[in-house]
Amino acid sequence: MLEVGIKGRKEELVTKDNTAKKLGSGSIDVYATPAMILLIEDTAQASVAAELEVGQGTVGTELNIKHLAATPVGMRVVCETELVEVDGRRLLFNANVYDEVGKIGEGTHERFIVDCEEFQKKTDEKLKK
Repeated sequence: MLEVGIKGRKEELVTKDNTAKKLGSGSIDVYATPAMILLIEDTAQASVAAELEVGQGTVGTELNIKHLAATPVGMRVVCETELVEVDGRRLLFNANVYDEVGKIGEGTHERFIVDCEEFQKKTDEKLKK
């Protein structure tokens, strides 16, 4: 059962593959904002996955994130999420991201619980229009 307080934690190494220069969000070899967003989404969804019913998943619907500081290639980053609100199928997470020196990102992330098969079917219907 989904309850407020569920926490998630994931970490990754900053490499050339997740830099702003490589991902096209800038021209410098520093940890990219899109990479940080992906880490936040992955941490949040993984934290609640075991609590969902068979066939369910979550989809991200909103992010309000600040990228506070740059992180160089070779440093590790850690994302911590906490489920702070459950409103029916709507889930709201607080997210904080740190490198080895301090906080580099913070904000909120909203996800919705969906039936994966139904969601995919409905989405695929767009191809028929």
